Amino acid sequence: MIEVNHAGDRPGIAATAGLHPSAVVIGNVEIGGEVYIGPNAVIRADEPSADGSVGAIIIEREANIQDGVIIHALGGTGVRIGRGTSIAHGAVVHGPSEIGENCFIGFNSVIFKASLGDGVIVLHQALIEDAAIPNGLVVPSMTAVRDKEDMMRFAPVSPELAKFALKVRQTNVFLAEVSSLIRSTGKSNRSGE
Repeated sequence: MIEVNHAGDRPGIAATAGLHPSAVVIGNVEIGGEVYIGPNAVIRADEPSADGSVGAIIIEREANIQDGVIIHALGGTGVRIGRGTSIAHGAVVHGPSEIGENCFIGFNSVIFKASLGDGVIVLHQALIEDAAIPNGLVVPSMTAVRDKEDMMRFAPVSPELAKFALKVRQTNVFLAEVSSLIRSTGKSNRSGE
């Protein structure tokens, strides 16, 4: 479902993006090419600031927003999801937040009032609140990050985790391509259809 918000902002969605029919996209949202938005994802840019304006949610090329993800922002703030970033099942990204390029945010993780550099990998069920994570670090599963001291124990991304994040990205770019094809032609590319 694609909706206009109260301020009249309509989502801008690239022709090559793939949105599952159960996804909800509302308001001041920009979705780049080859982005995949999975089932039951909710992306809402609809909360006004004091002057009535709504901050943007920007999802750059080749990013993917998987099943049940919620992206929203406090009034007057926004969210940016960098190119090639994967937001995995059930995660919540709440603005003001900025996630760099080629990041991976694991299942049920929460990002709130945070900034992540490029290539950051956040494993499952982590909380990052009011913090800035430098480029190329791994946030372990079930970790709460609220200050610089919490980050002192983080290791650099291993080649295995970087390979995993790339595979997730490539799989979801494929899903965006298939979804976009089905939307534009009404047919899948499987033989016999």
